[in-house]
Amino acid sequence: MPIFSQKSSAKLLSSQQVADIKQAILNAELDTSGEIRVHIESSCPGDVLDRAALIFEKLDMHKTKLRNGVLFYLAIKNRKFAVIGDTEINARVPEGFWEKLKLEMLDYFRENKFTDGLVWGIGETGKHLKTYFPYQSGDVNELPDDISFG
Repeated sequence: MPIFSQKSSAKLLSSQQVADIKQAILNAELDTSGEIRVHIESSCPGDVLDRAALIFEKLDMHKTKLRNGVLFYLAIKNRKFAVIGDTEINARVPEGFWEKLKLEMLDYFRENKFTDGLVWGIGETGKHLKTYFPYQSGDVNELPDDISFG
């Protein structure tokens, strides 16, 4: 199955949930040059960080000008998720930031509030991107804001 199958979205999220997540991405990227993507699939083959890194590459997130992309990866049926950043954002966020973010998102996920957890995590990430990578005149959106599905 292709990584970006839109048929998968109907099974995993409602159209309102997709719209809420996309709006969170748009809001988070409003005042930053950073890029946020969300990839959701039903299951994760193997290690979640390895899979997230593969998806990060397939989504060309490593090709942003400032290397400041962040991927939220979720495998719903396996109940696995990862949040990974590119080299420049990783060099700037406080040590343990991604792990702390994941733990706080996990509180939402334990209650099956995946959309709320993602929206919250995306918002927190946007605050840090704004701090370290503020919007600059002429900045362009380098990556799509749509959720990708696998």
